[in-house]
Amino acid sequence: MKITLSNMEFHAFIGCLQHEKTLGNQFAVSVTMFFDGTKAQQSDNLEDTINYQQIFDIVKTEMSHSCNLIENAAYRIINTLKTNVLSVDKWEVELSKLNPPLGSKSEKVTVSIER
Repeated sequence: MKITLSNMEFHAFIGCLQHEKTLGNQFAVSVTMFFDGTKAQQSDNLEDTINYQQIFDIVKTEMSHSCNLIENAAYRIINTLKTNVLSVDKWEVELSKLNPPLGSKSEKVTVSIER
């Protein structure tokens, strides 16, 4: 089974430029989880599936830490998820910096990590 939490938005202080460190920027994070959902499909019980709130809370906590690179933030997110949610067989995390300061209009820059 695959479940995706798509485009969770956060204001965070991730970037190398001084204004990114002081003013921050908008980011979107998507998390995809692959796991055996057979028990949840049959039982209809929350305890037998992934708790989306737990996933959101982990991502929110990791996004609250400032750093220079979105690569580092994505790495921290996926490692924390993997450590705390053992029932998932495979993780995918996409972290996008929205409107990156490139000197021209650009929708986003995205890094993707799989574990």
